Amino acid sequence: MNIDNAKSQMRKGMLEYCIMLLLRHRAAYASDIISSLKEAELIVVEGTLYPLLTRLKKDGLLGYEWQESTQGPPRKYYSLTSDGEATLSELDKAWQEIAHTVNVLKNIKPKE
Repeated sequence: MNIDNAKSQMRKGMLEYCIMLLLRHRAAYASDIISSLKEAELIVVEGTLYPLLTRLKKDGLLGYEWQESTQGPPRKYYSLTSDGEATLSELDKAWQEIAHTVNVLKNIKPKE
């Protein structure tokens, strides 16, 4: 088994969820999202993030607004829409179910 590939697939599967978690409480600029993910040890590059943000926007889960920047041109700040909040709630439930299942399986004792 290629462990790096398996880890990569796991990260891809939860990236949308992680981005939505970051946007749960405040709008964020793409660079801020990348920095926050990096702090959480989930490394994402712009080439991965921007298409994902675009897709989440197209799906109606994110909105954005332009805000003036003191460091250059205006920036696009992303935030969850009401549909995004509802979807995040469902993803929270799904994550809890997955985490529970994994923990149950990890803690199975061998039969004697």
